[in-house]
Amino acid sequence: MTASPDPEPAPERVNSREDLAAFVRALHRNHAEDGDSWENPDLPNFLEALSAWIDGAGGWYRYNGQEVPADGDWRFFARALMAATMYE
Repeated sequence: MTASPDPEPAPERVNSREDLAAFVRALHRNHAEDGDSWENPDLPNFLEALSAWIDGAGGWYRYNGQEVPADGDWRFFARALMAATMYE
């Protein structure tokens, strides 16, 4: 079975681990094709912005009339980020 092409990155479509992997692939493809348009196109700036957004996520959720998910698997995401520093 051939995997279908990754869709455009859309957090609203992430409902599973597989969806998250497809989302990251789509971000990677988007950066390869149009990274110059990103506000944070290099890794140091991207990671800095990622940590800042995580710290301030409560404001984004409030502004959008939502609550920060209490049941998020934060360790899974942290492990995924750490693993990407050495996984081939």
